[in-house]
Amino acid sequence: MADEFVIETADLRKTYDGVEALRGLNLQVPAGSICGFLGRNGAGKTTTIKLLLGMARPTSGRVQVFGLPADRPEPSVDIRRRTGFVSEDKDLYDGMTVDEMIRYTRAFYPRWRVDLEQRYRRAFDLPAGRKVKALSRGMRTKLALLLAFSRGADLLILDEPTSGLDPVVTEEVLQAIVSHVARAEMSVFFSSHHIAEVDQVADHVAIVERGQVAVAGGLDDLRERYCRIQLVFDRDAPEPALRTPGVVRIRRDGRVLSVLSSAGAAGILDEVRTLGPLSTEVVPVTLKEIFLETVKAED
Repeated sequence: MADEFVIETADLRKTYDGVEALRGLNLQVPAGSICGFLGRNGAGKTTTIKLLLGMARPTSGRVQVFGLPADRPEPSVDIRRRTGFVSEDKDLYDGMTVDEMIRYTRAFYPRWRVDLEQRYRRAFDLPAGRKVKALSRGMRTKLALLLAFSRGADLLILDEPTSGLDPVVTEEVLQAIVSHVARAEMSVFFSSHHIAEVDQVADHVAIVERGQVAVAGGLDDLRERYCRIQLVFDRDAPEPALRTPGVVRIRRDGRVLSVLSSAGAAGILDEVRTLGPLSTEVVPVTLKEIFLETVKAED
């Protein structure tokens, strides 16, 4: 694995009882990025995370984190030492108090940052003596983030970190992630099906659908490459068989023909002008549109 990628998979496959959860997943996450792993429920996000952390073994293919093979016992232990993980369920010991949970976790990590622990105790206003089982969902999430942030990790892996949170706490959590990464030299890989959250904090995106990466790249690059070309005709729009590379989806609606492109507009404009439209317009698209059109294209 090249040094510039903190995570890399190649033709990664995982089958459970004859059902393919991953079907040849190819993923590269640049070091130092905040990568949003975007997909519908059941698309393969949690399975991917389990394989990255050595919590499950792949059926076939390659999976590496920090250049280490995550499917081998000893390297996977090193990966987990260097990674802060927050699961969707925010796995914590309900019988402990907040203070006990912090002290217990601290003992396992030689690189534990007491300064970060104290910072997030104050920032999250965590009640030290309250039992974990008595915490709200938002407080559980903040405690899980404190434990992940403070262990001196090189990589944060977050599985649906804002699941079930109200909008105010969601914003707090997202801002805490961004602020923490801005202060530390680290990478973040977080799965979500909330497009707006990924759009807000990520600089790199991978869209997974049916166990495969359908779209991936820097968010700014995707916004630059993707566009919609709209053509208006003086009659019902034709049904063209466009040959230009990058055509994702074609729609006809009366006199209007709409073409979504993943490779800019120039080549498609040259081809569609031969159809004789009255007008053409190139419109930028949002991450939400890219996601929805990618998912529909796979249906």
